[in-house]
Amino acid sequence: MARQNVDKIAVLMNLPVRQVENTLKLLEEGATIPFISRYRKELTGSLDEVQVSEINQHSVRLAELDKRRESILKSLEEQEVLTDELKKKIGSAESLAELEDIYLPYKPKRKTRATVARERGLEPLAEVIMQQREKDIEKKAMQFVTGQVPDVAEALQGARDIIAEWINENKIARERIRNLFGREAHISSRLVRKKEAEGDKYKDYFEFEEKLSRCPSHRILAMRRGEEEGILSLKIEPPGGKAMDILSRLFIKGAGEASNHVGMAIADSYRRLLAPSMETEFRAVSKEKADKEAISVFAGNLRQLLLAPPLGQKRILAVDPGYRTGCKVVCLDAEGNLLHNETVYPHPPQNEGKIAARKIASLVSQYKIEAVSIGNGTASRETEHFIKKVRFDRDVSVFMVNESGASVYSASKTARDEFPGYDVTVRGAVSIGRRLADPLAELVKIEPKSIGVGQYQHDVDQGRLRESLDQVVESCVNQVGVNLNTASRHLLTYVSGLGPHLAQNIVDYRKENGPFITRMELRRVSRLGDKAFEQCAGFLRIPGAENPLDNSAVHPESYPIVERMAEDMGATVDDLIKKEEIRKKIELKKYITEKAGLPTLNDIMQELARPGRDPRNRIEVFEFSKDVFSIDDLTPGMVLPGIVTNITNFGAFVDIGVKQDGLVHISQLADRFVSNPNDVVSLNQQVRVKVLDVDVPRKRIQLSMKSLGD
Repeated sequence: MARQNVDKIAVLMNLPVRQVENTLKLLEEGATIPFISRYRKELTGSLDEVQVSEINQHSVRLAELDKRRESILKSLEEQEVLTDELKKKIGSAESLAELEDIYLPYKPKRKTRATVARERGLEPLAEVIMQQREKDIEKKAMQFVTGQVPDVAEALQGARDIIAEWINENKIARERIRNLFGREAHISSRLVRKKEAEGDKYKDYFEFEEKLSRCPSHRILAMRRGEEEGILSLKIEPPGGKAMDILSRLFIKGAGEASNHVGMAIADSYRRLLAPSMETEFRAVSKEKADKEAISVFAGNLRQLLLAPPLGQKRILAVDPGYRTGCKVVCLDAEGNLLHNETVYPHPPQNEGKIAARKIASLVSQYKIEAVSIGNGTASRETEHFIKKVRFDRDVSVFMVNESGASVYSASKTARDEFPGYDVTVRGAVSIGRRLADPLAELVKIEPKSIGVGQYQHDVDQGRLRESLDQVVESCVNQVGVNLNTASRHLLTYVSGLGPHLAQNIVDYRKENGPFITRMELRRVSRLGDKAFEQCAGFLRIPGAENPLDNSAVHPESYPIVERMAEDMGATVDDLIKKEEIRKKIELKKYITEKAGLPTLNDIMQELARPGRDPRNRIEVFEFSKDVFSIDDLTPGMVLPGIVTNITNFGAFVDIGVKQDGLVHISQLADRFVSNPNDVVSLNQQVRVKVLDVDVPRKRIQLSMKSLGD
C-alpha cells in the first residue's frame, strides 16, 4: 500500500505508523485477522481483532479511491485536458464525492439541454449573462438568433441551460449544498394513493418526517422497503429555501436583468440537477449508514448466539415438537451421532400422552440419556410440560433450544450428506439436539442470515452482510478453538488459514489414517503447506495428545520456548501445566526473542494455567411461567421470566413462552437512559419482564424491564 495511505490510516485510527504498516504487511502476506491479533502482538502492538479489521477496511476503501483516481486521470489525459493544477486537485482529493465533483465538468455526458445549447452556439451568450455586466440582455441575445435559434426567448433559455449546468458542476456550490444536506436534510415518507389496505404494516410511515441525521437505521430500512413495495414515496431534502439562498449568494453579483436570468438558472439548476444529485447521494449515504448499523447489530447478535454456553459432550434426546404430525424424537450419543429416531403423539388430535410418556422414558433408559433438548417452535411449551411430567430412571435436565434456521439446515445439501437415509424432520431434530451440545459447531452449518437474529437482514447490502457475518463466525470459531479429530468440515472451514478445500482434505485424511496424533501431522494433509499450517495450527486442539501443548492455544512455533522453560525448571511441560508453583518461578524476560516478546510470553503463561479452556460460559436450566402458554393468557401487569432472543437498536425481543416474542423497547430496558440495548442485555440472557400491553389481533406484546432488578 502507498505510504501516504498508511499515514492516513494511522491518523484516522490514532495509531503509530509502525503498527499500521506491520498489520497491513501481515494482511498482504495472507495472514488472517484472528491469527494476527492472537499470534503477532509484537508486530501490531497488541491490536485486537476489531482494530485489525478496521485497518483492513480503511485499506480497502483507500485502494478503491486510488483506483478511481487513476481511472479519472487516464480519462482526462485521453481528453487532453489534464493540467498540473487539475492533477494536483485530483491527487489531494480525500473522498470519492470530492473526486467526482472535480471530474464532473469533464465527465463524458449524454446529450443534455446544455450540450444542445452549446451546439447552437449559445455558450458566449451564457458567459455574458454569467458576468452580469451587460445591461440590455435581450439586445445582446438578438445576436444569437439563427436558423437553429428562432427567437430571443429560445436564445436566453439555451443560455440559462448552460449556466444551470455550470452551477451544478461548480465544486464550491456542490460542497456547500452537500454540507446543507448533511446538516439539515429531512427524510419524509408519504402513502402512495390507494395503497392504504395493502400497506397497513407501514402505517407509522404514511405521513412521516424526521431529520435525516437523527433517523435510526431501522426506520430508514423500513421506509425504503415500503418504497420498493410501492406503498410509500420517499423524499430527502433540506427545509425551506436555504439552498437557493446559498447559491444566490455564490453566483448573483447584482440586481440587473442579467442577474435575474442567473437567478432563474439557479432555480432550474437546483430543482433539475443539483437537488436530485444530492438526494441520490444522500439516499446512498443514509442507506450505507443504515446498512452498517443493521449489519453491526446482526453481527453482535450472531457473535453472542455462536458463543452461547454449550452443554458439552452429553447423551441427548432431542424433540422437534408438533401437533398433528407429532413430535419427532431422536437420540444422540455424546459425539452427536444419531442412534435412534421415531415419532410420538402426545398432543391433539391424537392425544396419545401415556403411550408417548412410556416411549420417552424407555428411550431415556435405553440410550442413557443425560439431557433433553426441545425446539422452541410450534407446541414447544406443551411438549416441555409433557416431558417434565415423565418419570425417568435418572436425573435428566430439560432445555428449550432456539430452533431458528433448523428447517434451513434440514433441507440443505449438508444435512442430506450427513443423513442421506432420513427425511427433513429427523435432520431438524438432530440439529436441535446438537445445538444444545455445542451451538457453535452446529450453527456454522447454516447460512448466518437464516439464523434469525438480524434486523432487516434482507434489505441490507448482501455482500457486506455476508463478509461481516463470515468474519464473525471465523472470529468465534478461532476464539473457542476446534477439536481437530471431531470437527465437521463446516467447522474446520472457518479455522484460520483453512477454507473449504483444506477442511475437506483434513476430514479425508482422518477417514484414511484415523485420528491425528500431533499437530505436526497436519503437514501430511494434502495441499496444506507451511503458510496454512502457520495460520491454523494454534487454533486446532488434540485432546489427549502426547504433547499437552497440542491441546492448547500455544502455537507450535512457541513450543521450543515452553520446552526451554521446562528444562530450566528441571521439569516437564506437563509439570508446568499442572503445577502453579513451578510456573511462578519462571522469569519471562529470560525467554524474550526477536519474535516472542512479553505479550506472547504472557499469553503462553495464561494458556499453561488453563490449557484448551473453553471461553464460553456454563449453560443454565431455564423455566417459563407454568401458568402462561399463549398470548391469550397474558394480562398487563404480569411479571414473567423470559429469554432474550434478538437485539435491535430500538430494543430487545424476549421469549416468554407464548410462541410470540415480546418487545422491550429501548426506553423500557432500564431505570436509566439507554443508548445501546447491548449495554443492558445480551442474547440468551435470562430476564424478568413486566407485560405492558397485549395486542392479540396484531400479535404484539409490549414488555418492560424497569424496576425489576435485572
